[in-house]
Amino acid sequence: MANWVPHPTILQGQIVNLLPLEEEHFPALDLLAKEAAIWKFYTYDGTNSEVLLNGFLSALAERENGTRFPFVIFHKEQNAIIGSTSFLDIQPKNKKLEIGGTWVHPDYWATAVNLECKLLLLTHCFEKLGAWRVQLKTDENNIRSRKAIEKIGGKFEGILRNDMVRDDQSKRNSAYYSIIESEWADKKTQLKILFDRKLKEVSDHRNQ
Repeated sequence: MANWVPHPTILQGQIVNLLPLEEEHFPALDLLAKEAAIWKFYTYDGTNSEVLLNGFLSALAERENGTRFPFVIFHKEQNAIIGSTSFLDIQPKNKKLEIGGTWVHPDYWATAVNLECKLLLLTHCFEKLGAWRVQLKTDENNIRSRKAIEKIGGKFEGILRNDMVRDDQSKRNSAYYSIIESEWADKKTQLKILFDRKLKEVSDHRNQ
């Protein structure tokens, strides 16, 4: 049986393209990942090249068995990779999957990049795959990430206590969110408005 998300899957946007992760991307991602601020709320330290490499190799193995599909985020104007994101916990039988494992270099925080990534990923989930549920989760203390998820229309479902174990063996509580298919049309309209507004803000700032 073919994987629900076949390889290669490429999602093309206005400012970024989401390209399938390949081993050739590892060196560029390793350089980007040296910014410690990226990993403050992750369960692992991506500044450690060995940890990052093992994570990427696991992601490629999970792509083979159909449970994950990792992307690199390619910035078209900069002609450069600026981060990574994934479809996780892919369950075609239950028509659901998760968007996660997302990180971008801090230079692109608070830009239109995350909005367009989520717009591309969610559109693919609901309009190409026919998903009924898309899940997003983050560390309960990651307020920036939680606000970003809420901004794109994620419905808060609760905190799962002791949900994950960090590499240092500490416990992580996770805040869970979702968007379901009956909500998508309205959420898409709102997300497009937010994306266009952010693009205009960036353009206006450049022209000042």
